[in-house]
Amino acid sequence: MQFGETQLTGRAVVAITGADAAGFLQGLVTADVQGLAEGQAAYAALLTPQGKILHDFFVLRRDAGFLLDVAAGQLDSLVQRLGIYKLRAAVTIAGKPELNVIVSPEAGDYADPRTAAIGYRAMTERKAAGPDGPYHAARIALGLADSERDLGSGEYFPHEANLDQLGAVSFTKGCYVGQEVVSRMEHRGTARSRILPVSVAGSAPAKGAAVEAGGKPVGTVLSSAGETALAILRLDRLHEATEPLLTEGRTVRVIKPDWARFEI
Repeated sequence: MQFGETQLTGRAVVAITGADAAGFLQGLVTADVQGLAEGQAAYAALLTPQGKILHDFFVLRRDAGFLLDVAAGQLDSLVQRLGIYKLRAAVTIAGKPELNVIVSPEAGDYADPRTAAIGYRAMTERKAAGPDGPYHAARIALGLADSERDLGSGEYFPHEANLDQLGAVSFTKGCYVGQEVVSRMEHRGTARSRILPVSVAGSAPAKGAAVEAGGKPVGTVLSSAGETALAILRLDRLHEATEPLLTEGRTVRVIKPDWARFEI
């Protein structure tokens, strides 16, 4: 990991407290959060009823409630969406502008639940200096998509964003929003596309550049750092490709992350 302690200014914190906080979140998000002990964290997402990712975030059990580490640009829409589902539940949902999200390769409130290779995270009043570029370069190399730079909202299914590979989806807990679609994709093995790290000869092009093989579309470039980028790729077309992968005339090599349990 070639990054130091860094404050991610593109992240924000939401607190969910109250007697029904655990049951409320458990019935909404993809991960099993009800069993989290104090100080434990999970990676999770809130889906559309059609099974696409509205918001992905980290959930930390704290002070008889939960803190959510979310994309700053999605904070208001997440709070609003959670409020819609609140109904009569005894929960309070509020942004925590006094808290900052800090990442570190060595120490934090909790280890990143996606993979130990990306270090630790914290939600704290403390601030940290330094650019976030090295952190984003590290996560791209590890194949970890960012909420805003890569995923957006309502664009991808959890399998496409590898949430099933990164511990963010429970296939044994009770119902949650969008569960039926996610379970069907898991049991039928119908995840045709995945976000994967790629190496691009020279340098990676801007987000949105097409990845092709023999002139046929295979995928699209997402965020990048130098010669390494993330790309959403059709696995079936990768298997069928008989010519080199190219993006804007540059050779593309697909990298299989250590956490991936599927074939490329």
